[in-house]
Amino acid sequence: MKWYVVRVLILLPLTWIVASQTPQSSQMSSRYGGGAVEETGVLSRLVPEPVYPTIARRMIQQLAAMHLSGEAFDDHLSAVAWTNLIESLDFDHTLLTQEDITRLETKRFLLDDDMAKGDLSFAYDVMQLVRERLMKRCQMAEQTFKQKSPFDFSGHDEYQWKRKSAPRPSDVKAQEALWRMGFKNEYLALQLSRELNAEEKKEQQVEQKVDTTSEEEEDLQDGSIEEVLSRRYRTLRDAYLEMDSESVLQRALSAVANAYDPHTDYMSPLTFEDFNMGMNLTLCGIGATLRYDDGAIKIMELMPGAPAARDTREIRLREGDKIIGVGQGDGPIEDIRHKPMNRTIRKIRGPKGTKVVLRVIPVSDKTGTRTRLVDLIRDEIRLEEQAVTGRVECLTGDRRFGYVRVPAFYSGVFGEGSNQKARSMTRDLLRYIQQFNAQHVEGMVIDLRNNGGGSLQEALTMTGLFVRGPVVQVRDARSVQVLSSQGSIAFDKPLVILINRNSASASEIVASALQDYGRAIIVGDSKSHGKGTVQAVANLGDTKIYGADRVTTACFYRINGGTTQLRGVVPDIVLPSIYDALELGEDQLPGALPYSTVPPAYYAKTADLTPFLKKLREQASARLSKDTQYAASQRLIAHVKQANMEAVVPLNITKRRARMRTERALQKSQEEILNGNTQRKQTGPTRENDPVLREAFNILSDFIDLRGGAGVPVNTNGELGSRLFRLFGND
Repeated sequence: MKWYVVRVLILLPLTWIVASQTPQSSQMSSRYGGGAVEETGVLSRLVPEPVYPTIARRMIQQLAAMHLSGEAFDDHLSAVAWTNLIESLDFDHTLLTQEDITRLETKRFLLDDDMAKGDLSFAYDVMQLVRERLMKRCQMAEQTFKQKSPFDFSGHDEYQWKRKSAPRPSDVKAQEALWRMGFKNEYLALQLSRELNAEEKKEQQVEQKVDTTSEEEEDLQDGSIEEVLSRRYRTLRDAYLEMDSESVLQRALSAVANAYDPHTDYMSPLTFEDFNMGMNLTLCGIGATLRYDDGAIKIMELMPGAPAARDTREIRLREGDKIIGVGQGDGPIEDIRHKPMNRTIRKIRGPKGTKVVLRVIPVSDKTGTRTRLVDLIRDEIRLEEQAVTGRVECLTGDRRFGYVRVPAFYSGVFGEGSNQKARSMTRDLLRYIQQFNAQHVEGMVIDLRNNGGGSLQEALTMTGLFVRGPVVQVRDARSVQVLSSQGSIAFDKPLVILINRNSASASEIVASALQDYGRAIIVGDSKSHGKGTVQAVANLGDTKIYGADRVTTACFYRINGGTTQLRGVVPDIVLPSIYDALELGEDQLPGALPYSTVPPAYYAKTADLTPFLKKLREQASARLSKDTQYAASQRLIAHVKQANMEAVVPLNITKRRARMRTERALQKSQEEILNGNTQRKQTGPTRENDPVLREAFNILSDFIDLRGGAGVPVNTNGELGSRLFRLFGND
């Protein structure tokens, strides 16, 4: 395969980085003239471009050659790809009936044969069926909403709004009945949203608070509920009418690539161009990593130093929010639901200093009935704000601890190339450690919460500041390689490391290694993100014609032999945050690679912390039982978990009103805890505003007392063992 070039990615799995430049309107349409069509009556039929069969054949050859599994695209993967395609086009099980599925299943085990021939007709056939059904649904919605007050909300009807696992309607008649119930749910939700928004606004005026505007207030002021809903369905219809042939290619080949794992993907020419722009962090935008999610654009991560992360207002973007509309400056908000992601990305990007307005469904609202408008001024990412920060904390009894917050594993981003003037995460961390040593601290808390990863080299060097020896194992399709720490040990006092569900990749490598050595106590959510794979980007030829693949080529393993994939790092002491109640992490992705093991590396523990953990947990539990701030957060976590399990909403107005009041109070509490107050956003976590950080210092203090002092052994046998391992192998 001489036609591809490979680039390795060891960052988070996140699909898009919106940190970029001015949209290029001349390239908004398909590379191939907006997509070829055949006239088939009312709705034009999209058909593949002549080059698409070559792209399909090259892609399946490349996946078989490069993927970690080494699997060819066979009947088994064909069935997975078939499911991926169907689910991507009908994610809520409303557009295809069970009768449709029965007919379409004839292709379940034949897509591998079709792909080998470059035959993409099945994807285009399914897309045509979905578009026709959606046109019918939109027409039915408009007819329904032409009536004034078309529904009776006094009965006992219920609607299942979470439909990913719901059975599809049996036939067209049952489908239309389901659609009508969906219309009824939307109508009631908006009616009550308008009512509750008015109540909240009145309360704010009485209390002389700053008015906050939600999407319902903006949207519902412009027409009746019937007009608003009709307009939304027209927008949805237009999104599918505007779809081009390249959009279908992207869906079809992504379904095939995702059959291997969720981080393996196809990037069409436009998608690849946007990917390249997104990797350039010096460009302008809002600074967020995004993923397509059920017709919307989900915010997976806010990048430190970017406009979205710097925003301290009450109404701002949060990880997990879903973008459903984009506006430029003071212009109208364009509904982007179900539109190609690359086109939406280009709308979010723009010149420095310009305003973009996003309509989002907040992460706290699982039903999607309440949305907000968030405006941001596009700007360059301030890489300085990704840097390590630290301070000395003085506890009672003159006990002094160091605290460092590591937002990212950056390397060489502030200087020229890789010379000694270039700034790196480890070099910044070392400067704080030297200050801590000079002030004779007794231990240190390292905060890796919300750290999505970065440079593998920095992870190895950072670990070397605390212990010497193997750090991580990397397995590709051929062998397992052991990578060891580098540099000299700089800190030999006790460590506590904080993690959460957003700690991923390089963060998991460092935390797991120091846990395996017994060098640090890990504290935080029930587990970290669980992303233990490495991707490479490989061209399929001229990327302007063929696009490229992103392929999972390797997997990280702990030195104890277990992978960080899926399971992540399980802390020694679990102190859950609100992230533990949200749908975050590798285990939430369909088709994620399973947990696996390799033989352990040769290493020597610095200490066995097991005898101390039971007592540390008991003491922490006793303190936290009296901590009102922590108790409030735990009650909220329990409520959110319960709410996430509820898939059915009442269509009785009295019951629904009571439920929505409860949900709004819950959302408000959740958002306060998720993001903290403005002071915390500006100053970072402190013992006063962060109960988990406060308890981390208490755990560190208890640990020193239980050990009888701050000194800890730092064994170097692991480094010698690593050399022997590399010399003689692991047989």
